[in-house]
Amino acid sequence: MARYGEGDKRWIVEERVDGTNVHNWHWAERNCIEWSRSFLSSLLSGLTILDGEGGLVIRTKALDKLEGEAYVNIRKGKVIPGYELSLSLSWEGEARDSTAGGDPLVKVSGSVEVPYLADENAGEDPEVRITIRDDDGPIGRRIKDAFIAKGKPVVLEKIQAYVQAMAMGGPAKDELETKKPPSVVGKNQSAASPAAGGKTAPTASVAGNAAVGTKEKKKTKEGFKNISLTEKFYCRARDIYEILMDENRWKGFTQSNARISNEVGGQFSLFDGSITGVNEELQEAKLIVQKWRFGSWPEGVHSTVRLTFDEPEQGVTIVKLTQTNVPEEDKYGNATVVENTERGWRDLIFHKIRAVFGFGM
Repeated sequence: MARYGEGDKRWIVEERVDGTNVHNWHWAERNCIEWSRSFLSSLLSGLTILDGEGGLVIRTKALDKLEGEAYVNIRKGKVIPGYELSLSLSWEGEARDSTAGGDPLVKVSGSVEVPYLADENAGEDPEVRITIRDDDGPIGRRIKDAFIAKGKPVVLEKIQAYVQAMAMGGPAKDELETKKPPSVVGKNQSAASPAAGGKTAPTASVAGNAAVGTKEKKKTKEGFKNISLTEKFYCRARDIYEILMDENRWKGFTQSNARISNEVGGQFSLFDGSITGVNEELQEAKLIVQKWRFGSWPEGVHSTVRLTFDEPEQGVTIVKLTQTNVPEEDKYGNATVVENTERGWRDLIFHKIRAVFGFGM
C-alpha cells in the first residue's frame, strides 16, 4: 500500500479547479425569471391578430407584467422545470370604415391577463382573460370578441411554446447540450472498430447495450408512486362527503368549473377539466373510490383515489386519502407530478374547504 500522497495520480479523486459539474451529475438550480420575461416578451409582443379582415386591425403591444417564480432544476442531466407565473399583455385595436378610405372609426386598447401559469398544469391551457379599457359600446365589444376568437388561440400557442422550452431546460438548454456525455453506442463503436477487423459481432453487442439502455430509461419513466394524507375537519362526515360530491360547492371553494356525477360509474371533471375520472364506489358519508387523472398525464394512465370518512366523535371527522399509481412524470417529461398532486389535495382542496366552510384550520 502506498503512503499518503504517493499513490498513482490516475486513481486519486481530486476537486476540479474549474468547479465544473461534469455531465450535470450534481443537483443544480437555475433561476429563469428574467429569461422567462425576455422569452415571453419576444413570443407575445408585436403580434398581428387581424390586419383589416372585417374592417378590424388588432395587434398585441408589450408584455407589461410578469410576476412569480421560474426555475429549472437539473440532476444527472434530467430537467425538472418549476414555475408559477402571472402575466399581463397590452393590446390595441381599431375598426375602420372601408367606405371612407379606411379611416379609423374607433380605437381601443386592452389587456390580456393570464392569472396562473404553472408547471403543474403544463398539459392544459391556462385561463386567459381579455379586457377592453376604452370603449364598451357595440364596436368596442366587436373588437374584443374578435380578439377572443382570433387572438386567444394565438396567445395560448405562444404560451405552450414557453412551456415546451422550459421542459427542455429553458436557459440551460444549450448548456445541457454541450455537457451531454458521449453516447454509449459511439464509445463502443469507436473502441471496437480498430480491433474488430471488419467483424460484425462487436456491433451487435453495441446494439444490444443500446437496447438495454433504452429499456431501462423507459422503465424509469413508467415509475409510479402512492400518496397518503390524513386530514381532520370539525364537521359531520356527511358534510365533507357532500361537499366533495356536489359540483356547485366544488365551484364555490375552488372558483373553477366542475361537473360531478353522484352515481357509481358516473364521470366527473374538476378544475376546468384539468382532472377527469369515474366513480367506482360510493358509500354516503363513508367512502369514495374513483379512477382519477390529470390531462397532462400520459395517455391511458389513471390513478385510484380512495377517501374514507371516520367520525370518532360527533362534529369531528377524519378523512384519509390514499391515491395509488400516480405517475412520476407527465407526458412532457416533468418530474413534479407526485409533489404537485399531493400539494393540490392539501392546499387547493382540503385547506380551501376548511377556509370556505369554516370546518377549522
